[in-house]
Amino acid sequence: MTEIRVLIVEDEPIVAEAHGVYVGRIDGFTVAGTAPDGQSALRLLGEFAAAGQPVDLVLLDMNLPDLHGLDVARRMRAAGLLADIIAITAVREVAIVRGAVSIGVVQYLIKPFTFSTFADKLASYRAFREQLAAPTSGSSAGGASQSDVDQAFASLRAPTELPLPKGLSSHSLESVKDFLAGLGRAVSASEATEALGMSRVTARRYLEYLVDAGLVTRSARYGTPGRPENEYRWNRSQ
Repeated sequence: MTEIRVLIVEDEPIVAEAHGVYVGRIDGFTVAGTAPDGQSALRLLGEFAAAGQPVDLVLLDMNLPDLHGLDVARRMRAAGLLADIIAITAVREVAIVRGAVSIGVVQYLIKPFTFSTFADKLASYRAFREQLAAPTSGSSAGGASQSDVDQAFASLRAPTELPLPKGLSSHSLESVKDFLAGLGRAVSASEATEALGMSRVTARRYLEYLVDAGLVTRSARYGTPGRPENEYRWNRSQ
């Protein structure tokens, strides 16, 4: 697994150190450097890129002593620095959130947060990268299919961010998750119905919820009589 190189941009040394410790505890990620302000971040990103060791992900504080985080992100894009960005901030204003989304921020972490929340965000980001890096057999040569793109962006949404639809229970959801995680192969809604003892419509609703949450990958199953049906596989990166 290729290491995801992370630049931490945070003006408070203790907080920056804590974020570095967090990153070090998550497999597949490594701290490439730390910057205390926006100008330093832009300089380091340029230096890493020029050295052939570009940063993959920037953990970007929005409130820096010299530049606002949104300005840093805009200058990154203007300079051709394409590292993904996770905004880490105490700012909750809707305008700031919208601005972050508009310039390609892939995740948004509100301070204070636990290590578990931090780890979930990075795991979702890693799943996003892996989904786009390994398109399915239905993809065109050199490109991703609609399903690949949909699944990749679904990976960015943690399950806790998706409200459970009316009629679904958390207890039954856990049963479906345990069933898929322990199965080791793809399963259709019909097969899930038999194993879980619920109606096909209900089973499909749980399966589709898990797809939207980024925990399950959906693909078309061919080679069976009649119309192709979808099959669902637990995402092993979770």
